[in-house]
Amino acid sequence: MTLVLGIETSCDETSASVVVREAERWSVRSLVILSQDIHAVFGGVVPEIASRAHLTAIVPVVSHALHEAGVTLDDVDAIAVTHAPGLVGALLVGVAYAKGLAAASDTPLIGVHHMEGHLFATSLVHADAEPPFIALLVSGGHTMLLDVRDWGDYAWLGGTRDDAAGEAFDKVGKLLGLPYPGGPHIERLARDGDPSRFRFARPMLRRDQQPDDPDYFDLSFSGVKTAVRLAVEGSADLDADRAHLARAFQDAVIDTLVAKVVRACRARGRTRVVLGGGVACNQTLVRAMEQGVGAIGGQVFAPTTRLATDNAAMIAAAGAWRFERGERSPWGLSAYAQREIPGLVRSRP
Repeated sequence: MTLVLGIETSCDETSASVVVREAERWSVRSLVILSQDIHAVFGGVVPEIASRAHLTAIVPVVSHALHEAGVTLDDVDAIAVTHAPGLVGALLVGVAYAKGLAAASDTPLIGVHHMEGHLFATSLVHADAEPPFIALLVSGGHTMLLDVRDWGDYAWLGGTRDDAAGEAFDKVGKLLGLPYPGGPHIERLARDGDPSRFRFARPMLRRDQQPDDPDYFDLSFSGVKTAVRLAVEGSADLDADRAHLARAFQDAVIDTLVAKVVRACRARGRTRVVLGGGVACNQTLVRAMEQGVGAIGGQVFAPTTRLATDNAAMIAAAGAWRFERGERSPWGLSAYAQREIPGLVRSRP
């Protein structure tokens, strides 16, 4: 049995979790997430505010996670902490605190890549969300399509060339006059939208594309975002058009994501798809993905809403796997705004 304390501070959630791995099965003993609602006032995350809020929250959040799990620091086999990618100031709070805890308790330290954490998140609730599978990671900062051949063995298929999917949702939400973050509000508004009122092109999705084409798996959301802006500017009654624009935008993004995932499944012969990241909270996306992948005989695994957003349980899970492989991070572990996922291969073999 491996018991790991996870710490996550990559953006604007301060989170801690205790996860147990036993006989290749996961058990989340505790998960505490403290979100910083103040950023909604500014329409986006303010890095300095986020860092200062983490400083205030980190001690009580970790303490509560240990208490909720009914364990002490002496019971912990390893401490896993997000060290990349993310807001450097925010990451540094978590990394510094984790290093201090590890040093004081003589506990092994494991630095975890945030996006690898998202790969593990779904396996905490779905036992069959194990490699090999196609992974679609869609968040506010990243959008990537991977062939997960095994844990720690990831083949890059494609990713966004500009805005991440979540970023596009937030920016379009702002264009439509919706609160931040835009994703949940767009999904809610789109339910009342008429799909025939507006239609936006599905970006980087052409019938003549071939698997060898450089854009076959890649994504782009800047064009559809611009199309929404032009439609908003040209609308004679935005209040009347708002739901229809939200529906058209969401349909364009979801249709593109589903098509790219189906392409990846066919190209790699995979029958399992795992979704991860905050945009995986979008139930319209999940249902569309289930329908599209199901049509080719595949199955889709999506995390719960709590595990889709930034959380420490997924960091603990990824850390537990690396700990069991004998990995340890040095005391010089630092924070990085950008870094490749360990084990990621960029070529397309």
